Amino acid sequence: MRALAGFIMRGRVQATLVVVISAVLPLLFWLSAAAGSLVFLRRGFKDASSVIAWGLLPALILAYFGEPSTLLVLLGTLGLAALLRAGHSWTRVLLSSVALGLLYSLILDAVMRETFEVLAKALEKALPQIEGQPVLPGELIGPLLVASSAVMLQLFSLLALMLARYWQAALYNPGGFAREFRELRLPLVPMLVLVSLMVLGPFLGSSFIVLATASSLVLLLAGIALVHGLVAQRRLAGFWLVGMYVTLPLLMQLMYPLLVVLAIVDSLIDFRGRKSPSQGDDSANGEG
Repeated sequence: MRALAGFIMRGRVQATLVVVISAVLPLLFWLSAAAGSLVFLRRGFKDASSVIAWGLLPALILAYFGEPSTLLVLLGTLGLAALLRAGHSWTRVLLSSVALGLLYSLILDAVMRETFEVLAKALEKALPQIEGQPVLPGELIGPLLVASSAVMLQLFSLLALMLARYWQAALYNPGGFAREFRELRLPLVPMLVLVSLMVLGPFLGSSFIVLATASSLVLLLAGIALVHGLVAQRRLAGFWLVGMYVTLPLLMQLMYPLLVVLAIVDSLIDFRGRKSPSQGDDSANGEG
């Protein structure tokens, strides 16, 4: 992957090729967003504008034919990258991604409403029933589909940005992204807001489901960052990280809430201990 990052930063032609080709290829839209964000993070909008413009072209075409994911992830990732380039912390980036997930849901609901309605009806018929009633009320299936799709795009946007930041650090400041990610910790007040949205969101109406899910995703990523930080701080074997990433998809119903709870407790007691603010040369941009 570092070789690909070096190829992207070799020049505008190379960067444009990666951004455009990955935008066109199925399931590689996240790579297009990561490549465009890498150029933007390192060179700024002025130098990256032509690369971004070429990447927007296939994304707009796909959106015109009813597939807005590439366009949304590309623009959303660039928006989050702008926060990083402006000097904001990963904490603020993650919190901002909740609003991004909400925006995604509004756009998806407006653009793909008929598709979600068809899927909701098919899913309602396929769901098991208890005493003649579906286990999930029909009026909730549509909002759940929209929310899950929006949060998946939120996740892709964050992962693409993390990949771009990792590339930037690997090329210009090795270890910078690792330090940033390991130090990620949610302050108390934002954590309480996220927990409130996560717990109360489903009871406030179907439109709040996406806020609950997007908030839980932020807490999940904060929990993963905590595990990375503890492993590095205590100089534990990489086996613990491998184990976490292997068991997370296999035991999602157990690991997801466990990592969320760890992030919540970490906001209260700070497992990694208090540290002095990061110095300029600890950032991943390599420009300090």
